[in-house]
Amino acid sequence: MTAIEPITESDDDIRAAVGEAEVPPLLPALAYLTGDLSLLRDELRPDPLLSGLPQGGLTDDQLAAARALAVDAIIRFRDNGSRPAPLPSDTDLLRIMEYAVGGAAMADYLPLLEEELAFRGEDRRAPTFHKNDIAPDVDFTVVVIGAGMSGLLAGHRLRQAGVPFVILEKDTDVGGTWYENTYPGCRVDNPNHNYSYSFAQRHDWPLHFSTQDVLLDYFRSCADVFELRDHIRFQTEVLSATWSQQNLRWTVRTRTADGHEETIEANAVISAVGQLNRPSYPNIPGRDSFEGATFHSARWDRDVDLRGARVAVIGTGASAVQFIPEIAAAVGELLVFQRTPPWLGPTPDYHEEVSPGLKWLYSHVPSYSEWNRFWIFWKMGDGVLPGVRVDPDWEPQASSVSAINDFMRMMLTDYLSTEFADRPDLISKVVPQYPPAAKRLLRDNGVWARALKRDTTQLITEPIREITSKGVVTVDGEEHRVDVIIYGTGFEASKFLTPMRVTGRDGLDLHEEWNGDARAYLGITIPGFPNLFCLYGPNTNIVINGSIIYFSECGVRYVLGCIDLLLRGEHRALDVRKDVHDEFNERVDAENRMMAWGASDVNSWYKNDRGRVAQNWPFTLLEYWQRTRAPDPDDYELVAGN
Repeated sequence: MTAIEPITESDDDIRAAVGEAEVPPLLPALAYLTGDLSLLRDELRPDPLLSGLPQGGLTDDQLAAARALAVDAIIRFRDNGSRPAPLPSDTDLLRIMEYAVGGAAMADYLPLLEEELAFRGEDRRAPTFHKNDIAPDVDFTVVVIGAGMSGLLAGHRLRQAGVPFVILEKDTDVGGTWYENTYPGCRVDNPNHNYSYSFAQRHDWPLHFSTQDVLLDYFRSCADVFELRDHIRFQTEVLSATWSQQNLRWTVRTRTADGHEETIEANAVISAVGQLNRPSYPNIPGRDSFEGATFHSARWDRDVDLRGARVAVIGTGASAVQFIPEIAAAVGELLVFQRTPPWLGPTPDYHEEVSPGLKWLYSHVPSYSEWNRFWIFWKMGDGVLPGVRVDPDWEPQASSVSAINDFMRMMLTDYLSTEFADRPDLISKVVPQYPPAAKRLLRDNGVWARALKRDTTQLITEPIREITSKGVVTVDGEEHRVDVIIYGTGFEASKFLTPMRVTGRDGLDLHEEWNGDARAYLGITIPGFPNLFCLYGPNTNIVINGSIIYFSECGVRYVLGCIDLLLRGEHRALDVRKDVHDEFNERVDAENRMMAWGASDVNSWYKNDRGRVAQNWPFTLLEYWQRTRAPDPDDYELVAGN
């Protein structure tokens, strides 16, 4: 964690910095820092319905009043020697939290948020055991598949717990999706403070929403600081993993870049391969017949010169909305083939650097960075979840699923209508007709409209019939001749753990068992596959409610809890009970049907080929944290060692 520096700046310097602050978390942070709860003025409390707007929807008068209070509080803090007040009681902390979220009851969240935000500086999700203390003579090793965000996290926790492990990574470096996706404009759509490890925060993020290179550097740095590189075998792909019920071990077969194959035996396997790592190509007739250059956004070909070229982009999902504005000015002509328009959330600072004043506040006002993380956590998490839940009595549900969701729809429609006000011919093409959050909601700061409104850009909504050697033919029979085709068509998100073969007890094949419909208990464990743990597994993706890093931190703690259970109880294998697994998945399915993404029939990568939502977590962030704090032994069949 970046060290906090004492304040020596003048009153005017402080006033200038506060003028650049993200205001909603500022007064709660200062109340926490100074112990002065009188800063929590009712008239300045954020409105939870407006939390998604810039500055939480606070008016200019509210912002001015809050900043004036903040300036005075920081000056007093400086004059008092920059010494924080004693830590608040739980009662006071609860009051600060409830103020920060606009009045919602937060008692159940108090232990989660104390842990997630590390107010007291300690890493509360670190393992509570060390193998040398509980099972020093037991041979127990772990294979982790993947050195992306989740794999590095798993390695860090295993190292802390003293459990021997190896990480197998098919690429030449760490980073996972942030290593593989290098398309122009690639960046995270989750604010930096939320998209980072809770125990490895930094106050000096250069951008509000990090670009691919910044995030890759972050994960590379984490790999170094966590001392993980000696545990990683790069350019090593996992071909298969086979469980032996006799030996209670996994045999993992690998292949290196030079074709050499070998096997590794381990007591447990942690899959950290992610959901968004295998590009998905559309099933369009003639796709292989095109004679020009073609590539997927996730495998960007920088040898293809787009300058002056006539380029077709198929897809307008998250990646396409990022790279299309980047290439629009360089190409000769840009043909954008859209099946379904995305909802865009206005994000004015999406491409902006963090201002000097805001950086100063992060590095000089203790806990402001953490309270900003809390503000993001809530407004992108459980605080907005009611806005995407289905109201069975709401009509009609084709365009919105509740009154709150319809309010979201109207606000987002107003944004798009304003952005395209000078191009009425495009408005009907860019305004979605499905409920907000039924598909992934994307961020925008105006670049999307500017790209589509260029004289050299065409937005084509006529469905594609086929691809020929020269271009793309739409169902109206028109052939659109192009030099390059770029597929912005996403990933095979529902094909978990592919292409490796996984064989469990009694020769059970995982992919045959799933039969295209992946499921797991808590997204982590699967009946018939002892000591196999998934991170970012089935139904642990998020739509609007949180950060995937949060889910991985919860999941990794649960996995370490399972290993602790095995070592401490002198067991060597655990297998989740099928009735526990099935009951959990029935509840997940029922709740997903009550969310916008489950109720709507719009096409979405959230659903597998059977139409079931196999990706998303429909409950609160709090519930996932509660259910993954420690495994319940009664949920598992435990097998003693030989």
